[in-house]
Amino acid sequence: MVEDSLRDEIVAAIPKLRAFAISLTGNADRADDLVQDAIVRAWGSIDRFERGTNLNAWLFTILRNLFHSEYRKRKREVEDADGSYAARLRTHPDQHSRLDFEDFRAALATLPLDQREALLLVGAHGMSYEEAAEVCDVAVGTVKSRVNRARFKLASLLDLSGEADLGPDDLTKAALAMR
Repeated sequence: MVEDSLRDEIVAAIPKLRAFAISLTGNADRADDLVQDAIVRAWGSIDRFERGTNLNAWLFTILRNLFHSEYRKRKREVEDADGSYAARLRTHPDQHSRLDFEDFRAALATLPLDQREALLLVGAHGMSYEEAAEVCDVAVGTVKSRVNRARFKLASLLDLSGEADLGPDDLTKAALAMR
């Protein structure tokens, strides 16, 4: 029987697993399915988990492996290849932050999967380089290199040259200063 504390740790990891899955798939429904599959697989293999090791890294590894398996299966699928149908369905946002976020998501999606994955684990999920290396099953230096290359590529794609390029624009700053 699985200890209650281990079950509670798995349940506590679900939001982080979901966020990671969304960042990998770009689709909340697919991400939910991926997390569910990962939890079911982890639960079925719980006897192979070594107590005292990093449960989150183990769960993230399972999720990552499932994603890559699914990715290979879906690689040949083509949905709306030119994006014309999807372009008709979306509404352009009217707030600057929403536009900036969409630009960021689009730029993030252009990164190679290994760089995006490393950047999200370290930057968005707060994992150490060592934990991310364990999840990705690579050396710590490889994760550091991937994160560094991803950050530089994102900065280039988003035309960011320094800290002044981050945050609200001058008009928004002026409106906030008037408060």
